[in-house]
Amino acid sequence: MKNKLNIVLKFLLILLPWLISGIIFPYNKDFYEALNIPSFALPGKVIGITWLILYILISISIYMVSKNTNILKNKDYFYILITNYLGNQLFSFAFFYLMSPFLAFVMAAITFISTVFLFIETKKINKRASYYLIPYIAFSAYALIVSLSVYVMNF
Repeated sequence: MKNKLNIVLKFLLILLPWLISGIIFPYNKDFYEALNIPSFALPGKVIGITWLILYILISISIYMVSKNTNILKNKDYFYILITNYLGNQLFSFAFFYLMSPFLAFVMAAITFISTVFLFIETKKINKRASYYLIPYIAFSAYALIVSLSVYVMNF
């Protein structure tokens, strides 16, 4: 029982940081509704639920990797993970707090590129763990396209 509790606690410690930007820099309805948004953009609630699911999948992947290697000592994985995390978290700051579609697009690009590299590095450590990142790659690509479209449509 103690081992299961440790697993749950470790997983929650991995998951919680991914949720921070949504709490600190929440959806700014007035700003978002004032923008020209592409027709293929998902509704805000769907995006929120999708990111929650993705954060859970990312956390599962990180947890699985942490069982195989010391993340802090695997410098390639660690630096890519930190870059990805910061790009992901700074998107909300750039878009909803700074209200900058351009900076949000830059953060979306950093997130997408680093997600691809995170998948590659994860696959080197734990192939099964890398599969949990495939939806993240797909949605990061979609977010990049939406972010670029929002920037161009509101330039």
